[in-house]
Amino acid sequence: MAMILAFKALLFLFAGQSYQALSNQRLDGVRARFEIWNRWDAINYQKLAEFGYNATAEMRPRLVFYPLYPWMVRMFAFVTHDYLISAFIVSTIASLAAAILLHRLVALEYSKDLAQRAVWFLFIFPTSYFLHIGYTESLFLMLALSSVLCARKQRWLLAGILGALTCLTRVNGLVLIPALVVEAGHQYWTTRRWQWQWLAIGLIGLGFCGYLLLNKHVTGDFFAFSSIMRTNFSKSLAWPWTGINSTIGSLSREPADAQMIGMQELLFIVLGLACTIVSWLKLRPLYSVWMTVNWLLFTSVTFVLSVPRYTLTMFPIFILFAILAGRRVWMAAISFWSLLYLALFTSVFVWGRWAF
Repeated sequence: MAMILAFKALLFLFAGQSYQALSNQRLDGVRARFEIWNRWDAINYQKLAEFGYNATAEMRPRLVFYPLYPWMVRMFAFVTHDYLISAFIVSTIASLAAAILLHRLVALEYSKDLAQRAVWFLFIFPTSYFLHIGYTESLFLMLALSSVLCARKQRWLLAGILGALTCLTRVNGLVLIPALVVEAGHQYWTTRRWQWQWLAIGLIGLGFCGYLLLNKHVTGDFFAFSSIMRTNFSKSLAWPWTGINSTIGSLSREPADAQMIGMQELLFIVLGLACTIVSWLKLRPLYSVWMTVNWLLFTSVTFVLSVPRYTLTMFPIFILFAILAGRRVWMAAISFWSLLYLALFTSVFVWGRWAF
């Protein structure tokens, strides 16, 4: 816990100094050091927390953002009277909980040292700054990890409830359904005993049903989010090679920053695929299913965007990193790569440029 808090403090200190160096502007006061993180989707979540969902021209596109995170921010804002600070409070609590949960989950099968390394790699991952700011990554990871941990400990009712909350945070919470079904099958294979509690896995879908009801309440259409995604974001489901080919094509485009973004998108697509393949050889089937279906969700769109950020939620990657880091050379190599690109992406993000 102390390590995570120290890392958070160092990251915010570095971000503030990086912003001042790149923008040649001073940051006066503590609040200014939070405002430099208030970019892109963070603004959308705060607007939803403050004003809620509605079908007006400005707010309608925000229906594609799932509701649990802005609801949590709104709840804390009743106390703080500040939506920006509330967003950071929610993410801070959730990220600390995610660190504890990942450590406990990994320690079920591996040593405490390896579990500690997995947490280390999660928090130095190149896009791990999203765990600390007004985005859903920390809340989503906390809920997904807690659901998986409950399933591993055969507390299936709680796993289903937490899974439903995960679905209210992001769409890929639905991946918990096949993942936990496979875990139930694995437990049956081991014990040869049927458990009626496994039926609680079906509760996970209630979270997505809640999101559909929100769509219906706001627009009169259960699936309004789908048309909004196509109309406002030019994004729809497609075969994985469609989006990947588009990403490869972006490498030859101008300007240079578009090429850099395309290169990183492609790099993390390859990283996710490679780790997914290895997971089927090295990890519990539950983790392999989580990796596989998430990777397919991220890439099965007309154009691929934000894969470096989405990869952060493929938490079995950090178990694989931790296993590999049993050798010092790999510990140094992965840490060096992670910290270098974490510094790069953080600087670009707080500067106000797109960084996933």
